[in-house]
Amino acid sequence: MSRNRPITYIAIIAAFIFFYSYLLFPSSSSRSASPYNSPEQSSSSWKGKGDGLSDSSAGGAGGVFRTPPMNAPGEVIMPKLGNETIKQELGRASWKLLHTMLARFPEKPTMDEREALKSYLYLFGRLYPCGECATHFRLLLQKYPPQTSSRDAASQWGCVVHNVVNERLRKPIFDCGTIADKYHCGCAEEDEKKRKLEEGKAEGSGSELVEKQKVVDRDGEEEGEMKLVKEG
Repeated sequence: MSRNRPITYIAIIAAFIFFYSYLLFPSSSSRSASPYNSPEQSSSSWKGKGDGLSDSSAGGAGGVFRTPPMNAPGEVIMPKLGNETIKQELGRASWKLLHTMLARFPEKPTMDEREALKSYLYLFGRLYPCGECATHFRLLLQKYPPQTSSRDAASQWGCVVHNVVNERLRKPIFDCGTIADKYHCGCAEEDEKKRKLEEGKAEGSGSELVEKQKVVDRDGEEEGEMKLVKEG
């Protein structure tokens, strides 16, 4: 009986070590079963040709794209877009839409307006008609979160993100200082009219105060004269 005790102890220790190792080091198969790739793994596929938001080197079997979790929950909805011509046209039109939208964003947005823009951009990354392009755009959103504190911040964010794509595609880099001129939306004229209107209102209110003060002073003088007449 005493001879069997060491064997029993060894078996117990071996079982404990095996169980402890299993908890600390899960099998490689369990890790490979995850539907999400890390941003580093996904960004390694950012090579190819396209325009703007487009790229054709990503995607999975059957055109189903899985991306890292973002602020907008859920997977990319659209399948892979195989037509390169349509993809490039879509990219150009989409960048025009985004830049014009950011150029017209309020200069001093409310919290509701900021949340609206942020939500739009994240949902844009889910619903973009080109599935592989949407995957790349969501990676950009993860690395460069949308800036919504002001019109200028939003516009400059859009320029920076666009330049990241252009650099990857070996296209010319935008001068972010002139991005408003390239995507002209008439905002400057509207802002100037608004400024002049506000200045006019301020001047008008100032003139009204002066006139009211004159009336008060004149009434005071008349009352003083009436008192003098009565006393006389």
